[in-house]
Amino acid sequence: MIDVLAISAKSPLGDGEAAWSLGPVGATAATCVRDDEIFRAAGMRKPWSARASVSRRDDPAVTLLLAAWQGLVRFVPRRARVGLAVGTSSGGMAMSEQFFAARREGTVSKALADAATYHAPFRALVDRVSEHADLVRSTHPVTACSASTIAIGLAMGWLERDEVDYAIAGGYDALTVFVAAGFEALGATTNHPPPRPFRKERDGMSLGEGAGLFLLARRDPSRPSREVLARLLGFGARGDAVHLTAPDRAGGGLSRSAIAAMEGVDPSTIDLVSVHGTSTPFNDPMEAKAIAAALGRSIGEVDVHAGKASIGHTLGAAGVLETALAIDAVRRGVLPATAGEGELDDEVGGRPRTVNAEGRVRNVLKFSAAFGGANAALVIGMDREARPVAKHAVREVARVEVNETDDLDRISAAAGVPRDRLARMDGVCRLALHAVAALAAEVGREKLAGAGIVLGTVLATIDVNAVYDDNLRKKGAAFAEGRRFAYTTPNAAAGECAIAFGLTGPNVAVSRGVDAKIEAREIGRDLVTSGQAERVIVVEADAGGPAAREIAQKTGWPVKFGGVARLIERAMPST
Repeated sequence: MIDVLAISAKSPLGDGEAAWSLGPVGATAATCVRDDEIFRAAGMRKPWSARASVSRRDDPAVTLLLAAWQGLVRFVPRRARVGLAVGTSSGGMAMSEQFFAARREGTVSKALADAATYHAPFRALVDRVSEHADLVRSTHPVTACSASTIAIGLAMGWLERDEVDYAIAGGYDALTVFVAAGFEALGATTNHPPPRPFRKERDGMSLGEGAGLFLLARRDPSRPSREVLARLLGFGARGDAVHLTAPDRAGGGLSRSAIAAMEGVDPSTIDLVSVHGTSTPFNDPMEAKAIAAALGRSIGEVDVHAGKASIGHTLGAAGVLETALAIDAVRRGVLPATAGEGELDDEVGGRPRTVNAEGRVRNVLKFSAAFGGANAALVIGMDREARPVAKHAVREVARVEVNETDDLDRISAAAGVPRDRLARMDGVCRLALHAVAALAAEVGREKLAGAGIVLGTVLATIDVNAVYDDNLRKKGAAFAEGRRFAYTTPNAAAGECAIAFGLTGPNVAVSRGVDAKIEAREIGRDLVTSGQAERVIVVEADAGGPAAREIAQKTGWPVKFGGVARLIERAMPST
């Protein structure tokens, strides 16, 4: 059981405590979605968003994240053993857009190349934390919209196993045309803001931005209750292995994540579900099924809250900001209202409140989902008996190495993925699929089914990002390529491997700069050690296209292009 000692955040709701306040009892839900002048000027058809108050002179992702750190630093004990787990979807994409523009003009400098990747905000935070505390663990999940929920869950594991004394966990993302145009092209955004979750006329979400950081510690019975904001009672992560951008319509991965998070927690004590709540036609029915499977109650028998209807979909910050809203519900005994109007969808079910009501909130179940079928769940509350901490030994079963990304016929035959589908993928996806196929040939494909996957990549999707951005600038934001955008998320490769090989365990992508591949091995071991998975495939992949090689050359980063896949598993105790 983990104590939340402090929260620092910036969101469309405001700064500090205002960033995660549900508002007073009797109030309607805030709606922060507004007409977006930047998106309108770019020519987007649906130019609405929920922006935070942040300077745009520098990369706003860096500014948001460091502002959250500035609000938290006074609570972090000096020279304590600290872990840092911070997730994102697009990272410093505003700076990357400058890099892509410079490439088109042939004016890329070393400084710009070094700052261009989405790693920059995390590196900046690592430097700040290291100046203040003894940073002994760190990870940078880039698992799209579930990134900060996964970051929190990994940090919980470090604390439970006594690897750190305190953990800083959360996530961040800033709005860019690059990302917003892609979601619009996929048909995921609303044409009539604000979003309307659970309503018959729902037609999607609006994007938002923000950053949030928690200070976490192991439960200490001697710690005064006034120093504890709430407790994190459980974490679970499971994959869909169904589709790259659409959820499993049965809610399978999300319900399995919830069941894992609720281990030792009586489902009848869940008084509120903080849903992923993207207001799309597929998401809301999927979550209704996941709630029923996890709780044994229909969505109409438990309070639900969709924070994205108020603050937009803040992507890598969504998990941490919505968890903070759940903490506010627990602390103040508020059953929260959800923004949005219209007739409720009887097929979906659910009765979102229109005004905040006073009521006891014992425990909250938090859902997060992402591209690639990467689901995660948390349980937030105050009371639960401590459960034994899992600490399994881990062994490596096999390791393979590959370099091929262009021979589509060979990769198709090995991975069982149609050639035309491979042709639409970026080099990192093809490399990862080839590596996992080689691993399957080594150990048997049946050995991989049900495993988790962790992808570690230094330069990630920089090449497909560059092509997508070039086409975006040529054609205009209203004509963004949805199919190509789907592969700009670093988790795409993990998702494609999960679909091809039936990997329904935890689905994670990490990118801690030049240490990303070491990081992937560490996180893979964490997932097995903690009992989140019995087997995990760890993939290290950098494809080495033109943009990636230019970054490596300009920065001097020691990037090894190629792919490695490892299978690790729980070691059985000797008898």
